[in-house]
Amino acid sequence: METSMEIRKGGTADIPAILRLFDGAMEWLVSQGRTGQWGTRPWSTDPRTVATVEEYVAKGEPWIAELDGVPVGTLTLTEEPGSYVAPAGEPERYVHLLAARHGSGAGAALLAHAVRETRRAGVSLLRVDCYAGDDGALVAFYEANGFTRTEAFTGPDGKWPGQVLARRV
Repeated sequence: METSMEIRKGGTADIPAILRLFDGAMEWLVSQGRTGQWGTRPWSTDPRTVATVEEYVAKGEPWIAELDGVPVGTLTLTEEPGSYVAPAGEPERYVHLLAARHGSGAGAALLAHAVRETRRAGVSLLRVDCYAGDDGALVAFYEANGFTRTEAFTGPDGKWPGQVLARRV
């Protein structure tokens, strides 16, 4: 039986599903011994993280990838980066809260959707930031999806290695 991936506009009603996707992604990372990105505490149990998800979903454009009606990925687009990254100095769309079930293809599908939405908005710059530690697999994932490294940064704890990437669309 063939599965069909659909990407639909999300909203605040999807916050529980978004948190479940992040909990599942974090669980997978922990199973791989990769705790540097998000630690080991499920997102849904951390009030600060829940508040961050609620804020981005409310102010941005959340998107949900579904396979046969089951959420397998999410991302939210906004017009600006988080406070820890300088704005681009030109109109941009920024990817926040990307999480996908490992192996589902939803991450790449959501990024392709973000490219289309950015073009549709008449904007030519799409940016994202991510964890750049461990084996660099996340940075490599974005590069494989057409993004180029721009600037590195360190998270507010002074230890979390981050990377901003950009793509002209």
